[in-house]
Amino acid sequence: MSEPYDPASEGAQMSFKERMSYSDYLHLEKVLEAQTPLSSAHDEMLFIIQHQTSELWMKLALHEIGAAIRSIRADRLEPSFKMLSRVARIFEQLNNAWDVLRTMTPSEYTEFRDALGQSSGFQSWQYRAIEFMAGNRNLAMLGPHKHRPDLSGKLEAILAEPSLYDEALLLLARNGFDIGADARRTNWRETRSENEEVLVAWQTVYRDPQRYWMFYELAEKLVDFEDYFRRWRFNHVTTVERIIGLKRGTGGTSGASYLKKMLEVVLFPELWTVRTRL
Repeated sequence: MSEPYDPASEGAQMSFKERMSYSDYLHLEKVLEAQTPLSSAHDEMLFIIQHQTSELWMKLALHEIGAAIRSIRADRLEPSFKMLSRVARIFEQLNNAWDVLRTMTPSEYTEFRDALGQSSGFQSWQYRAIEFMAGNRNLAMLGPHKHRPDLSGKLEAILAEPSLYDEALLLLARNGFDIGADARRTNWRETRSENEEVLVAWQTVYRDPQRYWMFYELAEKLVDFEDYFRRWRFNHVTTVERIIGLKRGTGGTSGASYLKKMLEVVLFPELWTVRTRL
């Protein structure tokens, strides 16, 4: 019978009295002690971890979208492609998380729903930041964050700058494309309207990909991002309907009905319309 394997025999570090360990580096004590169920219901732990991990993925998405915006602004498109691809994969992970939450039945959710009070994913400031950074700048959505000047300040800082899609359009303008009124915008706070000149510009790109390859690839990275983002929204609706039906959300929204309205929001409208034109 062979002796049990000892990793130290191959040089693995086994003593961390004066060294940084895995747990030290990741601050795992803070992460793993952040789950505080308010009821005795078994499934509340699932609910908490589902939403906490989603917020961590959203934090990474914001990190990548912000870097992509800066890269496009600096005409460094190749790095932005990698960042936007990563954002799409992040939303794929967020999509997969709904599959875990859907293992919870309506009866199980009912056991702890009242403990949530008025708290709701509708109030996620990071989700709002992603929408604002992408280009959906619905100022009414600042409301749930007004009680936190630190968070509303972060959202206002995002609104003061061009969005991801704004930067893509300004890139086209810098390279000789006519983007009409979008070239003269100075108020970045409000959601822009679909623009015929922008549509024609993207049409030009899509009709000659070889000539405009960098813009063509950027357009497809943006569509890929929104594709996964839409799937995430759709899966959110399905999960909510499966668990609470048509009840109102804990935060006061109409629940599934509200989420269905959000499915109609388009982040990069001309990039979808152009497909009909080609």
